[in-house]
Amino acid sequence: MIFLAAAVIGFVFGGADQYLGSLIALGPWASTVSVVSAPWLVLPFAVGATQTHHRRAMLLGFTAVVSALAGYFALTISPLESVPLSHFPSDLIDLVRAQLPNVVGGFVTAPLFGLLGQRWRTERSWMSAVAVAAAVCLEPLARLAVGRLWSPGGVWLIEIVLGACLAAYFLRAGVTYRRRLQTSS
Repeated sequence: MIFLAAAVIGFVFGGADQYLGSLIALGPWASTVSVVSAPWLVLPFAVGATQTHHRRAMLLGFTAVVSALAGYFALTISPLESVPLSHFPSDLIDLVRAQLPNVVGGFVTAPLFGLLGQRWRTERSWMSAVAVAAAVCLEPLARLAVGRLWSPGGVWLIEIVLGACLAAYFLRAGVTYRRRLQTSS
């Protein structure tokens, strides 16, 4: 049942990400939010954090991201985006080819971040917390370094603030966890 939930959540996430990027009427912030990569790492971390066994967490992370990619691709080449169904097979091949670095990246990072989520849940692993918070906080700097930090800048500032809030949560939860361990032993 958890795999079905991860698949549904992933599919909706991917479709929503693609749809948000197409909402031109909302202004440039919608398309900028749509290109933010960190949520695609937080997704497998979050589903992995529901698990106590590492293999299952890795598979759930993978399932969620593959489903998210399916949702993203399905909406991209759907009639909702004015793409005729008759173009489906060839457009899907072209889209996957164009997105191949993202697909391969997702196949590699999804199990890893699923595992990091499981390690956070079971051990309050600092490495897991740092990896996720850094992915969120540092994405704007990485994009700036390669010339892909698009307007509006407020979106990136919000991402940095959210990453800092995530880091603060991890710090507090980790310290609380360790205090409980010390008092129970």
